[in-house]
Amino acid sequence: MKDKRILYVSSEVVPYLAENEVSLMSYDVPKMVNDQGGQIRIFMPRYGNINERRHQLHEVIRLSGMNLVVNDLDMPLIIKVASIPKERIQVYFIDNDEYFKRKATFADEDGVMYPDNDERAIFFAKGVVETVKKLNWVPDIIHVHGWMAAMLPVYMKHFYKNEALFSETKIVTSVYGQSFDGTLDVEMINKVKLDGVPQEQVEMLATPDYENIIKATVMHSDAVIVASPNVSPSLTKFIETSGKPFLPFVPKDAFAEAYSNFYKEML
Repeated sequence: MKDKRILYVSSEVVPYLAENEVSLMSYDVPKMVNDQGGQIRIFMPRYGNINERRHQLHEVIRLSGMNLVVNDLDMPLIIKVASIPKERIQVYFIDNDEYFKRKATFADEDGVMYPDNDERAIFFAKGVVETVKKLNWVPDIIHVHGWMAAMLPVYMKHFYKNEALFSETKIVTSVYGQSFDGTLDVEMINKVKLDGVPQEQVEMLATPDYENIIKATVMHSDAVIVASPNVSPSLTKFIETSGKPFLPFVPKDAFAEAYSNFYKEML
């Protein structure tokens, strides 16, 4: 993987958030590529429960300041950056006071999902792409982890389809076990259509539950990794019959070689 450029876009990453299967793999996989001499960047949302002082986040003024349109509203984009201690891995944080200042990730203190999680996911996807464009850093592979990052492949294939910067970039999505119940805002499909995404390409977002959001992501990815033993049988079948190259679940102690080989098949 030496000198290959891989952009990791994740809902959650340790050490900034608590350990779970998404946040751990979103650290372990980039570290593996970094150790092999690859060039990596990690992007995640700057949730309000991330301790900025402890993790030494600071705003990157030259990257901040643009507005992104979500559901016909202008939302200011703030970019912060930090380095994972000892690993020399840079992590970029997509921030916006309206969407990410609250003191939790996806749900309030009563466990109720935030009603604007769909807009947060759209803002995150656009924020990542716009920041990478400003960095003028061309990834060979974009590797997506977690449902908050799930709109990135959809937007790459439609909203940003004419961006020359990404003309050779391949999108790999890791699929994990179900991480929320119920649905996001049922208007999600209309908000995505406002950005020129054809309805037939995101038909499943009419019912934006976890499984349908991931199905939309898989449809718009170039390859898929089953990253958890807890992926539902119906979602597993969808992946297997999608026609996309896919890597079946590999236990954590054996993932490095399998992921490296899978990447190389993409390049």
